[in-house]
Amino acid sequence: MSACDIRLDRQRRARLGLDEAVLCGAKSVAQIVAILDQTRADSGPLLLTRLSEEQFRSLPEHHRAVIDYDPVSRTGICRGEPLYDGEAKVAIVTAGSSDVPAGREAARTLACYRYATDEICDVGVAGLWRLLEHVERLRSKVAVIVAAGMDGALPSVVAGLVPGAVIALPTSVGYGVGQGGHAALNTALSSCAPGLVVVNIDNGYGAACAAVRVLRQCSG
Repeated sequence: MSACDIRLDRQRRARLGLDEAVLCGAKSVAQIVAILDQTRADSGPLLLTRLSEEQFRSLPEHHRAVIDYDPVSRTGICRGEPLYDGEAKVAIVTAGSSDVPAGREAARTLACYRYATDEICDVGVAGLWRLLEHVERLRSKVAVIVAAGMDGALPSVVAGLVPGAVIALPTSVGYGVGQGGHAALNTALSSCAPGLVVVNIDNGYGAACAAVRVLRQCSG
């Protein structure tokens, strides 16, 4: 594959304040290598999403050496994970342990922008007391990302308890009428909790980018 087959969006940061991320799932290893060859060492961390372990292992050693790879979220951060800037202003809440990969993708995306996250796991509505133990902790956050599959009820519950921006992250966890996350997505979209923001199924990256926009507006 020649370099002319790859066109990076080098102006995205100037337009949006968000860096380009590389969706690796449907790309060949040759395409990923071509993209990595084009990125500048001085341009800051580069996020690779949906990067399988097989794809990562197939990369040339000099590329693997500068990628911090996380198999849970299937993300790679090229040129190392950056230092966090201050205390966590974003919480990432996952209903069950099966929802952690989507939540971790959000956390890794925020790490690329130097935002620390406060991760609260396994607090689904089937045991509501687990969430209630953390309500005051959540109320102190500027934004809360809530990852939930199955019936997808948790984002609505959180949005009815805390004042910050709540971003629903439906996950594909579930079966039968859960329809690969469509039930959770529809639940979030039809929520009566005012102001609940919803992203696509398993889109931890998109949820994190929404949080980044909120944080930057709040910081002036």
